[in-house]
Amino acid sequence: MCELFENLFRNASEHGGEDVSVTVGPLPDGMYIADDGPGIPQDQRGEVFEHGVSTDDDGNGYGLSIVRTIARAHGWDVGMTESETGGARIEITGIQFLD
Repeated sequence: MCELFENLFRNASEHGGEDVSVTVGPLPDGMYIADDGPGIPQDQRGEVFEHGVSTDDDGNGYGLSIVRTIARAHGWDVGMTESETGGARIEITGIQFLD
């Protein structure tokens, strides 16, 4: 779980700059991690979870693929949408919470 958060926070920082803000919040069956950076164009959101795909010329394309690998290893789903501020919002769902 630590590595999942590290990759998402690093990704937000690398793509959003020093002043990017990251918010973590609950979903009914998971959580979201959203930033106020430049976001990812809708037509690229599905492919950024693939190994080696990056929207940054200097990126290696492994951060979000690692996030997907970790989520899948736990039986969770991962998806991307736009945050309320126009940045990226990663949603991790399928999490079973303890009562």
